[in-house]
Amino acid sequence: MEADVTGLLRAWSGGDSEALNALTPLVYEELHRRAHWHMRRENPGHTLQTTALVNEAYLRLVDMRQVSWRDRAHFFALASRVIRHVLVDAARSRRSLKRGADAAPEAINGELLISANPLPDIIALDDALRALSAIDARKNQVVELRFFGGLTVEETAEVLGVSAETVKRDWKLAKAWLRRELRRGS
Repeated sequence: MEADVTGLLRAWSGGDSEALNALTPLVYEELHRRAHWHMRRENPGHTLQTTALVNEAYLRLVDMRQVSWRDRAHFFALASRVIRHVLVDAARSRRSLKRGADAAPEAINGELLISANPLPDIIALDDALRALSAIDARKNQVVELRFFGGLTVEETAEVLGVSAETVKRDWKLAKAWLRRELRRGS
C-alpha cells in the first residue's frame, strides 16, 4: 500500500486528477484513524467530531496544490501539522465564543503526556510548540508527528530521516522543555 500511496501522490503532484480519486480511499481511512485518536482525548461536550476533523484536515491537504509530495511519510507528516492547526483553530474558536473565558483543556494520554497537568490547554501547547520550533525545529517536528500525527517512534524516524534513538531522545527533551514552558505559562 505504501508504494501505491507514494505513486499516487507523485502522480497527483504531477497534475493527474484521477490519481487524487484513487488516493482518497487509501489515505482517508488513515486520516480518520488519526482524527479518532485525537477525539478520544477530547473533553465531554466538545463540539468537534472525528469526521469533521478528518474532513477539514483532508480539505486543507487537498488544497495544497504547490506541494511536491515525496512519499506517504511526507503526506502524513503534513497531515499531522494540518490536524494540529485544525485542533488549535477549533480551540481558539471555542475560546472566542466564551469571550475570553478559559476553554476546556484538551486531554492527552499517559504515553504522550507532555505536561504535569494531565489536561493542558491546546492553545498554550501550540504557543509553546511555536517557541520550541524557534529553538529546535526538529524537536518541534517530533512532537507534531508523535502527538498530533499519532506516529510511532519508528514512523517519526522515517519521516525525519533520523534514527529511532534520535527520535526517542528528541521526544524526551521536547516533553521536558514543554512541561517547563506550560508550567511557566500557567
